[in-house]
Amino acid sequence: MADARFEACLTQILRHEGGYVDHPADPGGATNMGITRKTLARWRNISPWWALPKIEVKQLGRAEAAVIYKAGYWDQCRAEEMPPGVDLAMFDYAVNSGPDRAIRALQSILAVAVDGRVGPLTLGALARRDAAKLIEALCDRRLGFLKALSTFPIFGRGWTGRVETVRAAALAEAPKSSSSTSGDWIMDILSGYKTYIVAAFMLLAGLAQMAGIDLPALESGSSGSLVLEALAILFLRRGLKGDIGKA
Repeated sequence: MADARFEACLTQILRHEGGYVDHPADPGGATNMGITRKTLARWRNISPWWALPKIEVKQLGRAEAAVIYKAGYWDQCRAEEMPPGVDLAMFDYAVNSGPDRAIRALQSILAVAVDGRVGPLTLGALARRDAAKLIEALCDRRLGFLKALSTFPIFGRGWTGRVETVRAAALAEAPKSSSSTSGDWIMDILSGYKTYIVAAFMLLAGLAQMAGIDLPALESGSSGSLVLEALAILFLRRGLKGDIGKA
């Protein structure tokens, strides 16, 4: 399953990266399928990196590019341990701006230690967050960084289009939130406090009867007994909660 997710995400990324380019304004220089000359040279243990001929970049095959992407970006982010959609957003962020920056952005959003390494704390915090909201935050953070770059006037339109395309694809793949709807949430709250609600109703009914207001549904109970029973329920509930908390 992890390999299937990697392949699916890589396919999306390669659609944006395209083939061989060597734009003079691009600091990455000669690039093929998003793999820069420097990255390829380091992968092949060639030093200095400019000793690698540009023709080697041009002739780079997809199989080798996939291995580089997995080792240098996917695995670095531990994307295989992230929910669908979040893995794509993180992977593409890492490819476009570097794993360290992508991870630090994620950690900042999750409010955990920002150290550029995905560990148990980062993954634990991620698991507690809504995937769709996390994708939105990651893409927004990424766009903010890109807009601050001096080359944004040249490449900004393409970068923005890429981020928005990835955002849409990631959101489409993200698992639906397990949180309840607003109506269900209200019902859960009411259910958790139903003892108090019943007691409060009994107390109000007793006070109403004392004030001379007849409530037919409760006419079998005297006002005094209703008040006493309501108070007893409230104190009993509180006592039980206290005992459970001490257990």
